[in-house]
Amino acid sequence: MSGVLRITYRKSSIGYSERQKQTVRSLGLRKLGQSVERPDTTTVRGMVFHVRHLVTVQEVPGAVSAEGVAASV
Repeated sequence: MSGVLRITYRKSSIGYSERQKQTVRSLGLRKLGQSVERPDTTTVRGMVFHVRHLVTVQEVPGAVSAEGVAASV
C-alpha cells in the first residue's frame, strides 16, 4: 500500500459510541463535509474501517505520501 487516501466526513457521529467519535477526531476530521488526506497505511485503513459508515474514502491518483518517497530512496 502506497499513496494517499482522501477521507471525507459525511455523517455525524452523534448517537454513536465515544470510541467512534474519537476515531473520527484522530483522523483529523472536525466538521461535516471536511476532507483530509492521509497516507495509505494499514493503521489509517483500520481506523477508516471502524467508522466506514460515517466517512467516504477515495484513493488520490498520482499522489505519493512522504512514507512512500522514503521507502523508494
